[in-house]
Amino acid sequence: MTAQAAPITRPVITSPGSPPPPRRRRKRKPSLHGALSKVLIALIVIVQVYPLAWLFITSLRTEQDFVTGDPFALPKAITFDNYARAFETGNLGMNILNSFIVTMGANLLIVLLGMMAAYALQVLGFRFSKVVRGLFLVGIIVPVQIALVPLFIDYSTVNLLDTYPSMIVPLAGFALPMSIYLFSSFFDYIPRETYEAASLDGAGPYRTFGLITLPLSVNTVVTVVLVNSIFIWNDFIFANTFVLSEGLKTIPLGLQNYIGAMGKTDWTATFAAVCITITPLLLVFLVLNKAMIQGLESGATKG
Repeated sequence: MTAQAAPITRPVITSPGSPPPPRRRRKRKPSLHGALSKVLIALIVIVQVYPLAWLFITSLRTEQDFVTGDPFALPKAITFDNYARAFETGNLGMNILNSFIVTMGANLLIVLLGMMAAYALQVLGFRFSKVVRGLFLVGIIVPVQIALVPLFIDYSTVNLLDTYPSMIVPLAGFALPMSIYLFSSFFDYIPRETYEAASLDGAGPYRTFGLITLPLSVNTVVTVVLVNSIFIWNDFIFANTFVLSEGLKTIPLGLQNYIGAMGKTDWTATFAAVCITITPLLLVFLVLNKAMIQGLESGATKG
């Protein structure tokens, strides 16, 4: 028997101007890990989106359809009377305005005080700065309930009860520790050479803060504002404790107006009011979500 000669392969000769021959792409086999990740992400999206979709659909149902039918079924008829009744039953416009004022005021304090504290702790530095930062971080684990009675007594002494500052000050104070941590993480990301160059050019700490630190912290500011706005907008405990008049009620307190005599609740109008009140936060989050993600990533890694 004679051994068969191996086939001779000839190299493909291409002219200098002709494009190279196309390469065959190998098809990647779907892995179990990738499939499980997609299923898990789909489940998380369903769990997060379904309550919002159900809330919006229910707000378009008639009151009789919701009471007598299946609350999780599709509406038999669509009506927008629930939204008109939401404004008629409760003082929804004033509640939204009060929540907006409290949210903006608290965020203004959080950003200004948080940035300045983080700048002093992380950039300027001083003796026992790490100890002071640790004390701030301890505030994260302090429950807000322990401050209600002391604050109520102090507010009644200085005539701050039933005012906007009675809600803004504690909301900003309890949000400061986490905000200082986020700002400090981002300031650690900024190269020290940048501050040294500004110092050599004759810039003082205030000018450096205004011309370098502040412009570079836009994404982190957006992150801090969005994270805190969710909790401030939905705050109930401080508003319920320190607000006494109808004209200063925020959205969580205003939703109590839809509970009538003997505990009867106008559910469809309540759901319409909730849809109206959560829409601003959803729109702001959808517009600024990329800046928020960039702010979290810049604080999590150091270049």
